[in-house]
Amino acid sequence: MSVLLFTSILFMGAIAAGLVGALTGLGGGVVLIPLLTLVFNVDIRYAIGCALVSSIATSSGSAVAYIKEGITNIRIGMFLEIATTTGAIIGALIAVYMPTNIVAVIFGVVLLFSALMALRKKNEAADTSEKSKLARLLKLNGSYTGPAGPVDYKVHRVLGGYSLMTVAGVISGLLGIGSGALKVLAMDTVMRIPFKVSTTTSNFMIGVTAAASAVVYLQRGYIDPDLAMPVVIGVLIGAFAGSKILLKADVKKLRLLFSVVIGFLALEMIYNGLTGRL
Repeated sequence: MSVLLFTSILFMGAIAAGLVGALTGLGGGVVLIPLLTLVFNVDIRYAIGCALVSSIATSSGSAVAYIKEGITNIRIGMFLEIATTTGAIIGALIAVYMPTNIVAVIFGVVLLFSALMALRKKNEAADTSEKSKLARLLKLNGSYTGPAGPVDYKVHRVLGGYSLMTVAGVISGLLGIGSGALKVLAMDTVMRIPFKVSTTTSNFMIGVTAAASAVVYLQRGYIDPDLAMPVVIGVLIGAFAGSKILLKADVKKLRLLFSVVIGFLALEMIYNGLTGRL
């Protein structure tokens, strides 16, 4: 395969990855890493390094829009980033020394979990009962503008959410997929933050988490510019297109379709990992 053909296919695949990531909220890495490893036989560590770079680009681009709209809770994001960044560095260090077939199996299991999370019922309602003194002390409670005006919400179980965020950081550094599903689970289910706020805040955090673990991959030589350049551009284009489609499409049907596709990719990764093909 020529370099031009390889780059062209990779670029189109990155567009698809960005599109799926924007429509499902799972990030482009869930498609990008299986594409690189299963189709192009790229070492999974290089695939993860490439996915981390694309996560930084997409998160940085979309986070600006959400912050301008006043939906993202920056205080929550910066507080929880302490947990995810610490976890991401630990996960990246583990990944460097862990056998690639084991990484592939773990990736497949997390991918299945993420696909199921994309289909679950969302917590849209704001919880206004104040139960956390720590949340009040750290000024994590906030509000956002809803269709009927400002919506106030209170944050619960701060330490529980912080602990789960550390796990999310480890998985992000280990697998390079942003672990958005776990981050949203921590904020939405554990901390009782409205889904709209949890998803936008998670998106704001993904870039910082990815940057922390990307440093380890860069030092080890697992970030290849020839792979990263077409991927970053393609993922950005796909993510932008996905955000436009999301406004008009039937989200439930799209999430179902892509969850089936992601589930298939997950099983393929698990199979190849168990049989030693990766």
